[in-house]
Amino acid sequence: MGGKIKIGINGFGRIGRLVARVALERDDVELVAVNDPFITTDYMTYMFKYDTVHGIWKNHEITVKDSKTLLFGASQVSVFGARNPEEIPWGEVGAEYVVESTGVFTDKDKAAAHLKGGAKKVIISAPSKDAPMYVVGVNEKEYKSDIHIVSNASCTTNCLAPLAKVIHDKFGIVEGLMSTIHSITATQKTVDGPSMKDWRGGRAASCNIIPSSTGAAKAVGKVLPSLNNKLTGMSFRVPTVDVSVVDLTVRLEKGASYDEIKAAVKEASEGDLKGILGYTEDDVVSTDFVGDSRSSIFDAKAGISLSDNFVKLVSWYDNEWGYSSRVVDLIRHMASVN
Repeated sequence: MGGKIKIGINGFGRIGRLVARVALERDDVELVAVNDPFITTDYMTYMFKYDTVHGIWKNHEITVKDSKTLLFGASQVSVFGARNPEEIPWGEVGAEYVVESTGVFTDKDKAAAHLKGGAKKVIISAPSKDAPMYVVGVNEKEYKSDIHIVSNASCTTNCLAPLAKVIHDKFGIVEGLMSTIHSITATQKTVDGPSMKDWRGGRAASCNIIPSSTGAAKAVGKVLPSLNNKLTGMSFRVPTVDVSVVDLTVRLEKGASYDEIKAAVKEASEGDLKGILGYTEDDVVSTDFVGDSRSSIFDAKAGISLSDNFVKLVSWYDNEWGYSSRVVDLIRHMASVN
């Protein structure tokens, strides 16, 4: 592969900042540029350094060299403030892989604007209606070098898909329903406010359990076609700032005891899916997973079985850090193919 993989980030929100942290902690990728039209370079430094959930950045000193350059230790990162993706000069700074994390440019046409600025590939950090979706550990091997715009799906799909794959491969899923008990995200309101598309979503995030829709379960059918139309789901937004949990209730084709299911997940977590799917028998709660880089951590003690063909499975995920780690993993995989 030769040399570090050079990446740029568009949109320095929760995922943008954490992808930057993940990239700066790894030695095979290099962050070369960040674009965000809404914040200044010194404010960018502050937002990167101080994080309510993940703590203060301690890896190396971060300083403002000038209004267009940040220094992470000795590494220079160019800063741009363009509103239109085609105006960001990715090519000039050598950013080949661009993480599109504004949440705005999530379809192929809009994301393609980055290619005009010199980017070679675009990774959308959200589900996309028309860009191919990849979940590392599930279907990333299907990526071909002639594909220029990809989606890393959603944090919930990244939690659900590896678990569903293991269960489906081993026992066969007839059908299933998923609920994700999901932490607050930036789309929600601090106090009751207008939210025309989702009235419940406009209610105060910190003191409500808010039912919401999610396409995460249906999206599993896109990354695992054999599960198409077999899963759907919904979400409850709850007043925690990070870490979420998937509750997957499935009807199995091949009967299995709960112990057999546990054994299958444990085996996968130590084999092909090591680092993606985790397994725990400890008495864990949500904060135990802050900063966990795995996509999905199966909670063996929390699941229940009604019969050999009907089970409820529980899996945790740090919806910020785990997801951001997969964005960088997907880039590494793409670079190895290219």
